[in-house]
Amino acid sequence: MNDPVTIRRLYGRRQGHKLRQGQAALVEELLPRVSVPEDGALDAATLFGDDRPLEVEIGFGAGEHLAGQAEARPGTGFIGCEPFLNGVVGALGHIRDRDLGNVRLHMGDALEVLERLPDASLGRVYLLHPDPWPKARHAKRRMVNHGPLDVIAAKLKPGAEFRLGTDDPTYCRWSMMVMNQRSDFVWTAEGPQDFLSRPADWPETRYERKARRQGHEVWYFRYIRQ
Repeated sequence: MNDPVTIRRLYGRRQGHKLRQGQAALVEELLPRVSVPEDGALDAATLFGDDRPLEVEIGFGAGEHLAGQAEARPGTGFIGCEPFLNGVVGALGHIRDRDLGNVRLHMGDALEVLERLPDASLGRVYLLHPDPWPKARHAKRRMVNHGPLDVIAAKLKPGAEFRLGTDDPTYCRWSMMVMNQRSDFVWTAEGPQDFLSRPADWPETRYERKARRQGHEVWYFRYIRQ
């Protein structure tokens, strides 16, 4: 397996604006109850007390997509990984307001969680609007690289799905190139509309809405694990 160490370091800010009192309370009170345990192997029983299906979202932003998926499918367990504190606060607000008991959060590197899950244990992995790192010398920091993809592939069940969304042309071209080099994923698209139109079960995020307002195209990639 290729070494995923290229993105082990988390680049960028971990916190933006100062938290308001209510947001700070969410972090103090709710986050400990829904956090992924810091150590040890992980599975559905450890996280949710049963053998429900599991899915992971890598970098969930403010949590709109994560919450939408969790609300639509309460029998599935969702693990959201996000290093940015203000994004975690956004997800906590959704968990509270929608009474979502099927979400667990990890404030940090998604690979740390993925590597602790059993192989062939996930039904889907989501990577939506990741940081594109547009400069060529920063390409090794992109999540769509063979090291991280080896980990994702190992954790997905045969026939499971990897979903990738981006509005960045550089990341789009890069992702198509990298994914096309792999024999363990098959692209589901049969025509342009299959990757230019958002699927009905793909909740919209604020990043996507912002991209549309700015006139950017958005690409929706769906790959099946061979």
